[in-house]
Amino acid sequence: MTTGFDANKVILTGENPFMRLSAFPDGPVTTNASFWRVILSPKGYGHVLFLKSELTDGVWRVYSDNIALTRWLQDTVQGVLNEELRDTSLPVTDADFESTGDLRSFWTEHVNADEEDISLTWYDIGDPLLRHTQPFSQPDRPYGVSTVLIPCMGARLTLNGDHATGQPQRRDWDGRAFSSCALAFAESWTEWP
Repeated sequence: MTTGFDANKVILTGENPFMRLSAFPDGPVTTNASFWRVILSPKGYGHVLFLKSELTDGVWRVYSDNIALTRWLQDTVQGVLNEELRDTSLPVTDADFESTGDLRSFWTEHVNADEEDISLTWYDIGDPLLRHTQPFSQPDRPYGVSTVLIPCMGARLTLNGDHATGQPQRRDWDGRAFSSCALAFAESWTEWP
C-alpha cells in the first residue's frame, strides 16, 4: 500500500516561467530567459532571472535579489537544465522583482536594476498540465520535478523599452501540444534522500 507521499527530498519549491523565442519553428533561439521565484530552498527565498538575447549581445546576464540562491541554482537545478549556466563566475546584477497579471489573460514579471528595466510577458495562455518526474528519470537529470506547466503562444520580452525579436514556437512534449514559452507554477524539485 502506498501513502501518496514522494519519498524523495524536496530541495526547492517555487516558480520557473521560461521564454525561448525564435524567428521560425526550427530556427535558433534568439532570446532565452529562465525566471525563478523561489519560496523554499537551502539558500532561502528569492528571485533570479537568467537572460541571453540579442538585447544582451548574445551573452548571459543574471539578475537576482539573493546571490547565494543564484549560485546554488547554478550548481544544481539550473546548471542541469542549461550547462552554460553552471559558470558561477557570471556577474550577478542586484535587482528588484514584481509580478502583475491575471492568468486568464496575461502574466508579467518585472525586473528592475539600476540601469535596466526588463519585462517578460506571457499571453495567449493555454490549459495547465501537471508534470511529475523522478530523480534520474533521464540519465543526465539527477533531480525530479513536479510542476504545473501552462503553455503560452504569446510572449514578449523588453529591455529598456527595446523588444526582443522572435516569438514562441509550437512544440510537442510527450505527445501533448506545448510551446517554447510557458509559465511553470507550483514547482517542486526533488533529489534522492
